Amino acid sequence: MTLRTQTFELNSPQAKPGPPRRDLISTHDLDAHEIHALFNLTAMLKERPADFRSALAGKQMVMFFEKPSLRTRLTFEAGMDSLGGSTFFVDQTGSRIDARESLHDIAHNLERWIDLIVLRTFSHATVEEMAAHADVPVINALSDLEHPCQALADLFTLQEHFGDLSRIHLAYVGDGNNVAHSLLLAGATLGSSVSIATPQGHAPLATIVEATEEIAGETGAAINIYTDPREAVAGADAVYTDVWASMGQEDEANARNAVFAPYQINSGLMQDAAPHALFMHCLPAHRGWEVTDEVIDAPNSVVFEQAENRLHIQKAILMWLLGGVGRLPVRSAHA
Repeated sequence: MTLRTQTFELNSPQAKPGPPRRDLISTHDLDAHEIHALFNLTAMLKERPADFRSALAGKQMVMFFEKPSLRTRLTFEAGMDSLGGSTFFVDQTGSRIDARESLHDIAHNLERWIDLIVLRTFSHATVEEMAAHADVPVINALSDLEHPCQALADLFTLQEHFGDLSRIHLAYVGDGNNVAHSLLLAGATLGSSVSIATPQGHAPLATIVEATEEIAGETGAAINIYTDPREAVAGADAVYTDVWASMGQEDEANARNAVFAPYQINSGLMQDAAPHALFMHCLPAHRGWEVTDEVIDAPNSVVFEQAENRLHIQKAILMWLLGGVGRLPVRSAHA
């Protein structure tokens, strides 16, 4: 990926021979250089959207969603439209993607019609299998294992507030779910300090923690897993939480609420963080459960900045994967 002051090219189709096809299945698919380059492009897209209105003209994206969505669907659709491309949405909330035919056959159909595939699924294996068979880029827009687009938007938001991400401490309190996994991997890649606090039995998967610790050994990141939320939050620059029962776990909600009650983000817990600490949530939020109104509506809450940045980071991802080409004004703020 190459970024220039006045022009930029990302996997440009004019470049011969072209780079191999890439996917975004996991946050682990990106190294630090690529994340920083994506963030640079994201900042350009956010500041000067009009300069990119034809960047993906003629490109087509299809989205298969097994789970309901507000932010993910609309930010991908609005992002693709604002770059000059078009989107097709396939509602799979009534059945799994592979209910009628194999993913192998679906992939080989799609690659002949469409330039890029976006999946929001229950099983992470569905995303991996689609990417294995399709000869076009595949984006994981959420699976039971990871939520890479969310984590990238979150860390971009932190960069906007704090600058150097290798100097920040992000604390996540709640369920060790897909969001926690992607935050761990992305934070470790960028050299951040990431602390996670979950009830016993709800920690991030051991395989994710091991991969994160391996990355941290190379980047200098600090990774800590706790059961005490106060230990995780102590001195943190940002405090993050998510719902206690993810989609597909609705039947467990009552039991989970009892287990997770001590992990609620409230004004008392926020006092253990740094005085300047931000509050973060990927939304939707269950107010009164994982977070109080007082915290989520406070001036230091950046939940809607995170939601906005989903649009900008996903536009950058689309351009990276589809070889978007655009031009910046001569007097660029990013020179």
